Amino acid sequence: MKIIGISLVTLLLALSAQQAGAGDPKKGMRVFNKCKACHAVVAGKNKVGPSLHGFFGRQPGTAPKYRFSKGMKKFGEGKKWTKELFLAYIEKPRKMVKGTKMAFPGLRKQKDRENLTAYLLKATK
Repeated sequence: MKIIGISLVTLLLALSAQQAGAGDPKKGMRVFNKCKACHAVVAGKNKVGPSLHGFFGRQPGTAPKYRFSKGMKKFGEGKKWTKELFLAYIEKPRKMVKGTKMAFPGLRKQKDRENLTAYLLKATK
């Protein structure tokens, strides 16, 4: 009986950890509506902002045929876009990157940030 109780607790903890921070790509696609006026997920399709295709793993401030601000280039030195860096950045982009061209104020809700990140991880490969 004790083993079943421990197993059940372990399973519940694993499920809650999996759900916490995982994000929902479908909900993230809706959140991306706030971004799509300036960004595309299609390779090589820059708009006011750069294409986000393939940006995870890339150095911030770099993208083919896009001219970044000095602030974003400096911010990107020695970094790579990771899920964690993007989650922190998209909360308040202008606070994190001084001198960025990005006018977007950020996403206040943690769940919106997680959902957007889940969508972008899937859509920008």
